Amino acid sequence: MSEAEKIMSIIVPCYNSAEYLKRCVDSLVTQLDRVELILVDDGSSDETGAMLDAYQKDHPDVIVIHEENAGHGGAINNGLTKATGKYVKIVDSDDWLDQAAYQQVLDYLESIPEIDLLLCNYAYDKPALNRQRVIKFPHLPVGRTFSWEEVKLRMGQYFILHSVIYNRRVLDRSGVKLPVKVSYDDNIFVFEPMIYVQTMRYLPVNLYHYFIGRDDQSVNEKVMLRKIDQQIMINKQLIVFYASQVNKRAPYAKYMKYFLEAVTGVTSVILIRGKKKEYLDKKDDLWRFLKTYDLETYKSFKRRLVGHFVSRDNRPTRQMVSGAYLLLQRLYSFN
Repeated sequence: MSEAEKIMSIIVPCYNSAEYLKRCVDSLVTQLDRVELILVDDGSSDETGAMLDAYQKDHPDVIVIHEENAGHGGAINNGLTKATGKYVKIVDSDDWLDQAAYQQVLDYLESIPEIDLLLCNYAYDKPALNRQRVIKFPHLPVGRTFSWEEVKLRMGQYFILHSVIYNRRVLDRSGVKLPVKVSYDDNIFVFEPMIYVQTMRYLPVNLYHYFIGRDDQSVNEKVMLRKIDQQIMINKQLIVFYASQVNKRAPYAKYMKYFLEAVTGVTSVILIRGKKKEYLDKKDDLWRFLKTYDLETYKSFKRRLVGHFVSRDNRPTRQMVSGAYLLLQRLYSFN
């Protein structure tokens, strides 16, 4: 790491975030001697832009970008063009970092050999209900570098935006560019660059607090159904990338297939819970799309538990899938 290079760049995409922005940014400015903080105002119509400018006035090292509305993905794309830190972390503007864990992560990254990816715990946080569920990765090695061959996860678990810290070189090599004005772009961010990841470490600290509770939140089931065409678009982009860019014999291939299966399963379950014929038709179209682009993967998914049930089209199966979803929702508090 060069003398001028900071250990981490943190990019915060912000859109009409004034109500909760302070909690987020206040949790990040405590480490500006080691962190490059990039705050992106995505064409907000509230006081978000002015608040970001005030932070920059108080902390001249903070980078503030004002852009025309381009959505979550567009804001991240813009932030990445300014990032110069050795590692990169995305923090959404309604979320925050635990202070002790934040310091531990930076200390850890400064003390270890360079790696491609650092993984940490995150918490689903529901302050209104005084409820929190921490997501850990207990089967990953701790205290040493490991590769894909040693990645073992619980059933239904995979790496989401809140758990990952990429080496910036990985993002540069991947050339990842997120779609603009579309929700669920984070699935691309934690998918496409993974084929360039070789070395990983897991630091079991509860770094990221993922706020759950806004009615307009993209993970809210009603919002997901309203934006289902965007979810399907992202899902199809993952299918195309997997079919065309993933070396099926590479060490990372098993994880990439597992991630694609999980996302396709989630999309299918949301469509099943929509109940209307138009949603069920979209589910069938998604599976036809997968069959067209990657017949081998389609057959593999159909043989596995999730694909076997969500791709079938009868009422008892749909009711069972919906019930299983509600059970998982209660267990994991994910929306």
